[in-house]
Amino acid sequence: MSGKMKLTEVHRAARHERIRKVVFGTSERMRLCVHRSLNNLSAQIIDDTTGKVLFGLTTLNKELRPRIKSGGNIEAAAALGEAVAVKARSKGVTKVCFDRGGYLYHGRIKAFADAARKGGLEF
Repeated sequence: MSGKMKLTEVHRAARHERIRKVVFGTSERMRLCVHRSLNNLSAQIIDDTTGKVLFGLTTLNKELRPRIKSGGNIEAAAALGEAVAVKARSKGVTKVCFDRGGYLYHGRIKAFADAARKGGLEF
């Protein structure tokens, strides 16, 4: 961690470290990791046993960008959740463990998770 991180980001990183002690993605149940910034949201499906990222999507994606007005709101999070679910199912992934990245399960994170569940992912 950098010496110039804001205190809230330091606390989030500490929460994420605690979460990562429990949440671990295997080849049967990969980890769905989400990162939130002020203007965008990104998600990755990760197999922690091999250390490989299966794929990643963000609200800056070419297919998503025309459908959303801003990348940093609940509508964009829901659109990203649906897109991640569709791409994951096309790659053969149906069960994941959700890594909220130390963020509160509220707002954009909750909208993303609900849309991913609605799209067919189990967690």
